[in-house]
Amino acid sequence: MTTTVQEEGTVTTGSTRAPWRIGTRGSLLALTQAGTIRDALIAAGQPAELVVIKTAGDLSAAPVQQIGVGVFTSALRDELASGDIDVAVHSYKDLPTAQDPRFVIAAIPPREDPRDALVARDGLVLGELPAGARVGTSAPRRAAQLRALGLGLDIVPLRGNIDTRLRQVSEGALDAIVLARAGLSRIGRTEVITESLEPVQMLPAPSQGALAIECRADQPELIEILSGLDDAATRAAVVAERALLGELEAGCTAPIGALAEVVESIDEEGHIFDELSLRACAAAIDGSDVLRASIVGKPNEAAELGRALARELLDLGARALLSAVEEQEPSEGSPSRAVNAPITDFPDTSPMENNR
Repeated sequence: MTTTVQEEGTVTTGSTRAPWRIGTRGSLLALTQAGTIRDALIAAGQPAELVVIKTAGDLSAAPVQQIGVGVFTSALRDELASGDIDVAVHSYKDLPTAQDPRFVIAAIPPREDPRDALVARDGLVLGELPAGARVGTSAPRRAAQLRALGLGLDIVPLRGNIDTRLRQVSEGALDAIVLARAGLSRIGRTEVITESLEPVQMLPAPSQGALAIECRADQPELIEILSGLDDAATRAAVVAERALLGELEAGCTAPIGALAEVVESIDEEGHIFDELSLRACAAAIDGSDVLRASIVGKPNEAAELGRALARELLDLGARALLSAVEEQEPSEGSPSRAVNAPITDFPDTSPMENNR
């Protein structure tokens, strides 16, 4: 593992303290995400610089399930624990649901649009793709929900960074791909999106579009500084979504979608107040069954709302779907039997997880 320091931003407050070292992977998306945090700290009068962390995972062409889904986030955390960096910037959906007591998520900045995005040939939207169209995705969750729509699409595994994935469409290897809209937005590539998929079609991954700004738990000064970047509504939404994921005892590759939003409501006396609305689904990988549920409650009860909705999904039969998913393949005669694969062939859950 090696680290290299990116150019430090200018500090105008006259501070002489050493810059806060922000660890990031070296992909365009990762650098862009971490760069926004560096710039925000500098704007707040805190000197900061990026430190690029290179790992064996970045250099490997092996499937992520062989090198480990968490290899990249673990590498950042190792550097954080050793004191070689002060802050780690993660795509929140890549973090394990279990909290590591060594660290604190000191800030969750305002979330990017959490929806999934379709990039298709000829400007097509999802409903215009013909039966048999080859659609690439990195996530079992997307594959399961696409199959459940019953459009007869040929769902194929997809790996690589954003540009590699986009070339699959532009060069004609695939008719379309589905990926997180947030990643495209952050690197300024939204013009390639032919449709942003509404949650009624496809629920995003829990915490999709959100960043986790992490530091060591024994740094109260830094925790206080980073807390200024926190967005309360985004934190409530992410807490609810990840509490649901944790209660289901499911990892980031499970075919589970969830989306929480803080919305304004009006009581009988005309008073406006905030509510947290949470929707979720658990899907069979072959698309044969999708369980859906929703709940509304107080934003300050986000974690309990997430757990309560998870228990509702479990009552509906989610455990059986999730237990069967790793050995389940599409049934004979399903639209994409020839090319569809079990869940282990959809190893990569976000562009952050592979830099090749």
